[in-house]
Amino acid sequence: MTIATIIGSKGGEVSYVHAGARVRDSLLLLAEKRIGAVPVIDGDRIAGIFSERDLVGCLASHGAEALDWPVDRVMSSPAITVESSTPILSALSTMTNRRIRHLPVVDGGEIRGIVSIGDLVKHRIEQIEAEAEAMLSYIQSV
Repeated sequence: MTIATIIGSKGGEVSYVHAGARVRDSLLLLAEKRIGAVPVIDGDRIAGIFSERDLVGCLASHGAEALDWPVDRVMSSPAITVESSTPILSALSTMTNRRIRHLPVVDGGEIRGIVSIGDLVKHRIEQIEAEAEAMLSYIQSV
């Protein structure tokens, strides 16, 4: 199974901010959409990603003045991305090894969606439960 499976079920809507947006406005978007991260767009490319973790780090280091900085000053860059053809287990491995919780899905330079660690774990659990049910059904039929 690939990331396209998850994007197909959850949808490809992606909230994002522009590189010059203020941290304060980016924070409001995270709260409004109840999401943990947004890609930061500069022109027609992903310049980075702004997450709750970035916000906490910049506030801890620089205080409330950082809320008026441009988001590209505090974002994580470069953004780590995957293609829709990436296997789900490969994406999970990337997230675990890189210690990140969000992966923008990019095909041919165009954002197709974003997946979170929660999306991938949920899908994996559903897959394991379906396999266990099929195995139980098989055993009971023998």
